[in-house]
Amino acid sequence: MPEQAPITPNPAAGKHLVRAIGRWSLAALIVNCIIGSGVFGLPSVLAALLGRASVLAVVLAAAAMTVIMACFSEVSSRFSETGGPYLYAREAFGRFMGIQVGWLVWFVRVTASAANANLFVIYLGEFWPRATQPVPRLVILTLLIGILALINVCGVRAGTQVSNLFTAAKLSSLGLVCAAGGYFLFSSHRLWPSTAGFPAAHGWVQAMVLLVFAYGGFEAALISAGEARNPRRDMPFGLFAGLITCAIVYGLIQWVVVGVLADPGHSQRPLADVAGVVLGHNGAALIALGALSSVYGYLSGNMLTAPRMTFALAEGGDFPPLFALVQGRFHTPYFSILAFAALVWILAWFGTFAGNATLSAGSRLFYYGVVCAALPVLRRKTGTAEIRIPGGTAVAILGVVICAGLLTQIEYSKSMILLMAVAVAFLNWLAVHKRGSRSIASHAAP
Repeated sequence: MPEQAPITPNPAAGKHLVRAIGRWSLAALIVNCIIGSGVFGLPSVLAALLGRASVLAVVLAAAAMTVIMACFSEVSSRFSETGGPYLYAREAFGRFMGIQVGWLVWFVRVTASAANANLFVIYLGEFWPRATQPVPRLVILTLLIGILALINVCGVRAGTQVSNLFTAAKLSSLGLVCAAGGYFLFSSHRLWPSTAGFPAAHGWVQAMVLLVFAYGGFEAALISAGEARNPRRDMPFGLFAGLITCAIVYGLIQWVVVGVLADPGHSQRPLADVAGVVLGHNGAALIALGALSSVYGYLSGNMLTAPRMTFALAEGGDFPPLFALVQGRFHTPYFSILAFAALVWILAWFGTFAGNATLSAGSRLFYYGVVCAALPVLRRKTGTAEIRIPGGTAVAILGVVICAGLLTQIEYSKSMILLMAVAVAFLNWLAVHKRGSRSIASHAAP
């Protein structure tokens, strides 16, 4: 039997979080955490691997993610507390697995946010070339991250409103490109140009790995269940609403890119090139603005959700109590927010986009597989779920198989940062375990 430890509120928290995230705001948050900067470059990579068949790959990847999200939807409907995957893993498999998952989820959020902060500066350089120079870059990164941290410290409602705003902005810019590109293809009678041959199996596997990660990130929104108004009902709704929205956006973008561009596989900026063809000279500038809003929106979503992971770890007694402190007036985990912002700023300032993006993709597949495996375990251990997916055990097994299969396709040569995260998580668990053992011994002493 795995080690069990009840999760009870940490006295250091003092105040409680406020349930202020509604159903549609939660769905928007999930979309915001999924669609980041990758959408502006991934279509050309997929086109290089599969050509026009890449549109079908987008659909197949959405089907694979439906299996994984179905497991997440039932599991999440059993919980109303802050923590997301950390909470699910700890309840199903014990404290050790919970801490491992919690660290991996949080570390992915930190490095991804730092990478996107760097990318924001790069995109801003399209309008202001001096943005990439040391002093302007320092000022931009400080304002970029500091403003979001301040907004989120001042209340979850303010953070949610900012996330909603940027979700609408990014979807509007991407939707405009899809609509203009679709009109171009309709008017030129190129709805589905023919393709020669069928892509090799290796190309399909690579494309599916890339697309599963393109659909990933939704788990960040689940961390904030403690601030959702009705998390047990709204989490499953938000997951599938987000998946459907992203599948439509990704599918239309891929269709437009492979249909409009003569050589989409060799395009460095596929969406900008499409916009240049269908919208003229100002199209590239529009895409640059869309990229800025998408990247900043992604940062806003992570600033809202990721600090809740260290808050949840601290509440469960698995992290220093400081991280569970809640601001008395605004009811936000201010210390966790400021610590997350500071670490993102440090990694963004001293690192590069490529360096901050080297966290192994295997970490995400690992905790996706853990949550899928948790479904049948939690069915036996906990009470009824708000929703119960048909054939839940079979779906969970399929989800684990998908994650395990894709894990074998990951490049692990640059996984040192992942190994460091796992090692730190182990030391975290060891410290907590020893503290618990001493506490038990002291209570048992006469």
